[in-house]
Amino acid sequence: MPERTRFLLSEEEIPTHWVNLLPDLPGDPLPPLSPRTGEPAGPDDLLAILPPGLIGQEVSGDRRIAIPDAVRDVYRLWRPTPLHRARRLEQALDTPARIFYKYEGTSPAGSHKPNTAVAQAYENAQAGIGKLATETGAGQWGSALAFACAQFGLECEVFMVGSSYDQKPYRRSMMETWGATVHRSPSDRTQSGRAQAEHATGSLGIAISEAVEVAAQDPDCNYSLGSVLNHVLLHQTVIGQEAIAQLELADAVPDVVVACVGGGSNFGGLCFPFIGPVLAGTARTRFVAAEPAACPTLTRGSYSYDYGDTVGLTPLMPMYTLGHGFVPPPVHAGGLRYHGDAPMVCGLVRAGLVEARAYRQNETFAAAVQFARTEGIVPAPEPAHAIRAVVEEAQAAREAGEERTILFGLCGHGAFDMAAYDAYLAGTMEDPELSDDELEAALAALPEAPAIA
Repeated sequence: MPERTRFLLSEEEIPTHWVNLLPDLPGDPLPPLSPRTGEPAGPDDLLAILPPGLIGQEVSGDRRIAIPDAVRDVYRLWRPTPLHRARRLEQALDTPARIFYKYEGTSPAGSHKPNTAVAQAYENAQAGIGKLATETGAGQWGSALAFACAQFGLECEVFMVGSSYDQKPYRRSMMETWGATVHRSPSDRTQSGRAQAEHATGSLGIAISEAVEVAAQDPDCNYSLGSVLNHVLLHQTVIGQEAIAQLELADAVPDVVVACVGGGSNFGGLCFPFIGPVLAGTARTRFVAAEPAACPTLTRGSYSYDYGDTVGLTPLMPMYTLGHGFVPPPVHAGGLRYHGDAPMVCGLVRAGLVEARAYRQNETFAAAVQFARTEGIVPAPEPAHAIRAVVEEAQAAREAGEERTILFGLCGHGAFDMAAYDAYLAGTMEDPELSDDELEAALAALPEAPAIA
């Protein structure tokens, strides 16, 4: 009998609860700070742009939070997602390691992003909100929210980072097919956009500023964020919970879990359910966060309070940051071009529970092409960084003669990213890296805030 390649769950096995890691994080929690007063921000500071249901999830101390039936009903369109054993990649790497990947590219939008988009659209609809405004980098988040808004009868307005808007026009077409209105960011539609016109390629920080400005000025409109915040990572934990059940079917326990990191939602979604047992002392799993060398937030950033957006409209968050004014080079992994990261992920990195690694574009795409030629799926540029880390782990296992088990998150497909593959295959892809002088200049503009010990 052929060895099993895919490990599948039934619709009835979709998780019934999200996993909340917040109450178990090491150390004392650091509060976000109000951008107006500099004092700890409370729920009232978020009511202008978020519904009460999401604010409650953002600050909840409950370890498990029930998933509403209406959200699980929409999840049934694509969840549970498959877990694959990458046997052909193992053979190509000549490694004794067992490599598994959790594939989120089967969702309607082609990535992990609908897991939180559906939950956010639901809570806003329940609160009587008629419209959501958001940003998107590579387009996965904007596509996911456009899809989710269509499920609950909401309007959707998306500010898409300029470089990705130009590189990926069909992502825009997908959003518009689901009924969204899409603007290139920076735009001339907001004060925030006009103030950043000199940065023509845009950034996630600029696009966030534009979306927050629109939401704050319209009482029928709320803001929706695709990463970074606690409730967003919470919603994504369906990924890791399913992976745990599927690995049991494979009689496997991961020695290392790998995921790419931009704002942290993909990493948190896959890793948080596995990190809980490590924090409890019942497991010894390692965790690797892979990011681009052109935007090395976790590997070279400063652990400081900083704004989540470029203009300074959002609360200040304790996180690794390259400075809210930092505009990354227009690398093809548009979803990883963010100056900061989720405070929960940053706290785990700082505590030594997560190892961060940074990779250049060409080595990343070399791994992505090898994966596509062995496993058949063309990965999005973002999870290609995780694949590069997996190759390192598999080679280390071969050199050590260890049969380690590796799990990674393939959080989306690359069907809309072929221009990036064209550049790599033609030998024209560049390898931008952040210089020390650029980093120093970006960090010099950090806002005045309490130092973090």
